[in-house]
Amino acid sequence: MDFALPDHLPGLLAEMDAFIEAEIKPLERENLQYFDRRREFARTDLDNGGVPAREWEDLLDEMRRRADAAGWLRYGLPSQFGGRDGTNLDMAVIREHLAHKGLGLHNDLQDESSIVGNFPQVIMMDRFGTEAQKRDWIEAMLTGQRSMAFGLTEPNHGSDATWLETRAERHGDEWVINGAKRWNTGVHRATHDLVFARTSGDPGQAVGITAFLVPTDAPGFEVPYYWWTFNMPSDHGEVVLNDVRVPEDAVLGEVDHGLEVGQTFLHENRIRQAASSLGAAQYCIDRAATYAGERVVFGKPLSVNQAVQWPLAELQTEAQMVRLLVYYAAWHLDRDHHMEVSDKVSMANYRANRLVCEAADRAMQVHGGIGYSRHEPFEHIYRHHRRYRITEGAEEIQIRRVAQRMLKFGRSRDT
Repeated sequence: MDFALPDHLPGLLAEMDAFIEAEIKPLERENLQYFDRRREFARTDLDNGGVPAREWEDLLDEMRRRADAAGWLRYGLPSQFGGRDGTNLDMAVIREHLAHKGLGLHNDLQDESSIVGNFPQVIMMDRFGTEAQKRDWIEAMLTGQRSMAFGLTEPNHGSDATWLETRAERHGDEWVINGAKRWNTGVHRATHDLVFARTSGDPGQAVGITAFLVPTDAPGFEVPYYWWTFNMPSDHGEVVLNDVRVPEDAVLGEVDHGLEVGQTFLHENRIRQAASSLGAAQYCIDRAATYAGERVVFGKPLSVNQAVQWPLAELQTEAQMVRLLVYYAAWHLDRDHHMEVSDKVSMANYRANRLVCEAADRAMQVHGGIGYSRHEPFEHIYRHHRRYRITEGAEEIQIRRVAQRMLKFGRSRDT
């Protein structure tokens, strides 16, 4: 059994770091208001529903443009889309590495924006789109000409997605959609919303749900407000659909089998998310250990106290275990269908997301008052990563997935 990373990765990470120093850090230094104590306020358009400020998003767009020109942005995509056929293991190692570097334009946690992009929508389109949809969508999404929000959760239904109440009915050569969606991330700028609606069957059935590409400027598509969250800015819109009409070719995937599309999105996000949480956790642990060695209290370094040593040692041990689990799950994803390894992905995801919250909290405690301040990044890391214990499948749902596979109690309807 060989635990060494693939031979190409160490050199790849060194090239990536050089690119960040040459191209991204200078741009970041010109815009420090988005990364220091002012970050949340500078990023938020307080007078426009709390959505991200356009200037902040323009900066992210410039970062992505530079990363794409240098061949990094599409690294994890197939070569046919301009990518470098990066594996899931590659992406896990890269995501951990970038988050371990701390806050910065190279890998902004809050917007899930990185020099190495995460493109679950492109993977969904490649797997489920028609040839015409692929031509219209894939390159357009990569260049920002088109974008899609994700409309699965509803006001009365989150983890119980198979009970969603939004419905779509066929009227001639059109579908008419009625319902409501919640937490439509990115809908403030999206050209389309991927709306999941029941087209047949009964509540609770996995079959009978269809995915629709709905233009956000379609008559009857409304965004009445955006949810203000623990971590701002918020691009999580409430969406209402009143007799929204879309053509037959708006269906993504097969009619009545839209949950397969949604599950692909969630699994692609979960493993990347786990790796980022691990990297951010290691950053917090390292910063706390360094500070404990430098801070002198009562005439001695803080690090000589077991009350400081033991919690950090526990976190360091947990981080190493989670790292092996994340890499193991990613390795399996490269070899098996994503549904076959969903329990391993769920294990990695919920444990990594818990770890980063615990590590950020401990880093605050070790740093004392300054750790609680906005002059250190720990509160920002905590507030961002805390949502991942709920989104992309609450940790309880992911634990249930593990139990289901372990105890063999039937096919899950969970996402």
